[in-house]
Amino acid sequence: MKKVLTLTIMALAIVFTNEITAQEFGGMDKSPADIASYPSSYKVSDKLIKVVYSRPQLKERSLSQLAPEGKVWRTGANEAAEITLYKDMMFGDTSVKAGTYSLFTVPGESEWTVILNSNLNQWGAYSYDESADVAKTKGSVSMGDESLEAFSIGFKEVDNGVHMVLGWGTTRVAVPFSMSM
Repeated sequence: MKKVLTLTIMALAIVFTNEITAQEFGGMDKSPADIASYPSSYKVSDKLIKVVYSRPQLKERSLSQLAPEGKVWRTGANEAAEITLYKDMMFGDTSVKAGTYSLFTVPGESEWTVILNSNLNQWGAYSYDESADVAKTKGSVSMGDESLEAFSIGFKEVDNGVHMVLGWGTTRVAVPFSMSM
């Protein structure tokens, strides 16, 4: 009788334990998160810049529908993109201390305004607060040969530093960074 009771209790414990620890996981996000860093090689662990952002897709929509000219944009999808500078750097002509900032942009026809903001963990640009801006610079717009379906960020070395390049569709925006003076 004790064996039957013990086995019954063990069986019930196993059944209820599985119910308690069961976890449902959501599917893949439609705008998956990505990380771009400089230097981009995985072999270099001493990074200068890292950007964490989500990658929305055009899906037969225009860039101007998703990131309208003249309006603050979160620079990606979902949460506002976050950029970490591991050393003090020049962001355009402005010296910026090492740290993590939200990254916002204001698209324009020939240049985009690119903004580092001190408020972190923001969903979209809905609670964007201009008074928390740390620095702004202009990024020059050019057109690429290849059309990118998903919004992308990369880095390109230039003579005086590095450009963070934002790409979507055929639009490319080069944002200047250099070592702090």
